[in-house]
Amino acid sequence: MGVAFKKTDRRDAAMRLDHQSGRAAGLGSWVLRAAAAAVVVSLAACASTSTPSAAAPPAKGSLLIVGGGPVPDEILDRFVALAGGKGRARIVIFPMASSSADAGVELAGDFKQRGAEAERVVLTHEQADSEDAARKVEGATGIWFGGGDQVLLTKALSHTRVEATIRRRYAEGAVVGGTSAGAAVMSTPMITGDERHPGGSRPPAKDSGDAWMTIARENVVTAEGFALLPGAIVDQHFLRRRRHNRLISLVLENPSLVGVGIDESTALEVEPGGRWRVLGESAAFVVDARQARVTADGATLGAAGVKLSILPGGSTFEPASGRATLPAADRKP
Repeated sequence: MGVAFKKTDRRDAAMRLDHQSGRAAGLGSWVLRAAAAAVVVSLAACASTSTPSAAAPPAKGSLLIVGGGPVPDEILDRFVALAGGKGRARIVIFPMASSSADAGVELAGDFKQRGAEAERVVLTHEQADSEDAARKVEGATGIWFGGGDQVLLTKALSHTRVEATIRRRYAEGAVVGGTSAGAAVMSTPMITGDERHPGGSRPPAKDSGDAWMTIARENVVTAEGFALLPGAIVDQHFLRRRRHNRLISLVLENPSLVGVGIDESTALEVEPGGRWRVLGESAAFVVDARQARVTADGATLGAAGVKLSILPGGSTFEPASGRATLPAADRKP
C-alpha cells in the first residue's frame, strides 16, 4: 500500500548465514490486509498467465516446513526421501530471499551427497513469468525455498508461471519445503517481520531491539504468501526468539486459522491427507482459537477457550479435528 513501517525485528537481519537456511527471516516493508482465507488462496493460485480452476483437488504432495537455524540431517534426509529418494529426487532450490550470491550452494551440495539431483535457480519476477523458467520446475520432485527475507521471495515468484508450476507439481505429488523465510511463505496471511505499534502505549527506546511486547490488534504486518498451507498461519524461529505474542495476536485476529510456530532445527511435515507431523530437535507451538470467544473491540485482544499444544518431535496434529498426540502416551498429572 506504499506505507513504510519501522522495522523492529533487527535480529533477523543481523543474523549470520547459518549452515542451511541462508539468512534468518528478514523484514518486509509494506502492508497487505488479509482477506478471507478462501479468497486469498484463490488469488495466490492464479499466476499472471494461468487460468484458475473452480476447485482444486487435495494435493498429493507433502510440505516440509522448517523453523530456521541449522537443519538437522534427519530433516534433510526426510526431504530427499519425500522427493523420491537416492537416484530419483530432483530438487530445485529458490534462494532469492537472501541477498548472498552463494545462498543455497551448500544446501545443494548436501542434497547431492544424499543422492539427489539439486539445482539453484535464481530468478527475477520477470524471469519467473517465462516459459523457460517454468520448465525448470516441471520435472522437479522437490522444491525448496531458502531463508532470508520472505517478502523478497514472494516478490520474485508470486503470480508467475513458476509459482503456478510449483503449485501444480505439489498437487501432482512433489514435496515443497523451506526454512525460515521459506517457512513463512507457506501461509496466507504471511508474517513479514514488521509491526505497526512496537510496545503499544509504552514504545521501547528508539534503538531498542525489543519487539512483540504486546498482544494487540492491528499490530502484526502481513502480506500475501503462497498459501500452500490453507487454514493456517506459519511463524518461524519461534521458541528461540519468543514470538508467542506475535502469533497469538494474529490468530485472535483470524480465529478461523490455526497458528503454528515452528522452532529452529525443527520441521512440520504436512502429509497428503492433511495431518501435521513434527520432527527435529525442538517443538512446534500450535494455537487454535476456532472454538474460542474473542473480544471484538479495543486495541488489546482478549480470548477465552483458546487451545494450545506444544508438540515435540514425533507428535502429530489433525487440523480438521484439532486433536494433538504426543510421541509418548498422553498422561494426565
